[in-house]
Amino acid sequence: MSPSPPPVRHLVRWGSPAHADRWLGQLLAAVPWKQEHITVFGRRHPMPRLSCWMADPGCEYRYSDLQNVIEPWTPVAQEIRARLLEELGCPFNSLLLNLYRDGRDSMGWHADDEAELDPEAPIASLSLGTTRTFRMRARRARREPKLAWELGHGDLLVMDPPTQRDWQHELPRRLRVEGPRVNLTFRVVRPQARNTARVASP
Repeated sequence: MSPSPPPVRHLVRWGSPAHADRWLGQLLAAVPWKQEHITVFGRRHPMPRLSCWMADPGCEYRYSDLQNVIEPWTPVAQEIRARLLEELGCPFNSLLLNLYRDGRDSMGWHADDEAELDPEAPIASLSLGTTRTFRMRARRARREPKLAWELGHGDLLVMDPPTQRDWQHELPRRLRVEGPRVNLTFRVVRPQARNTARVASP
């Protein structure tokens, strides 16, 4: 039996072309982009993208054994967050930004289900720049056909609960893609969740 479709909303051109152009230009110029490294089987590898973590004080976030340094919100990130609060009613307190410089940069299969993230809150993903393919697969039926969206300049993808519990997503490599893409994923972090999990661990 095939799984039910994930509770995902694709809002095409949520940001108008003029807004999306301005947001992209300001983010490329103002965000302190950096290339993180991860350790796999004892060897360090550069991640195939640049990233930045913006958040309210106390909203630390760790994934792939990386402890992200909190950067202050830029004016354009605050602007987008305020609009999301108005339209979605969700008080996002954190933001992971990824810069895919061209089609060689990618993101492997994963779910945004770390202990810090509120599982009852949506994740709002804004795409800016070059169109890229976003794919999803059910965790319990990985051999089923994958779902795919072509996310364009200004598109918003809202992943409502329990998407992260039941589904994984990826941004595959596309070697013919030459332009950059910036992706902003707004989240709700529970500041005490990681500490509580550590105390509860044997």
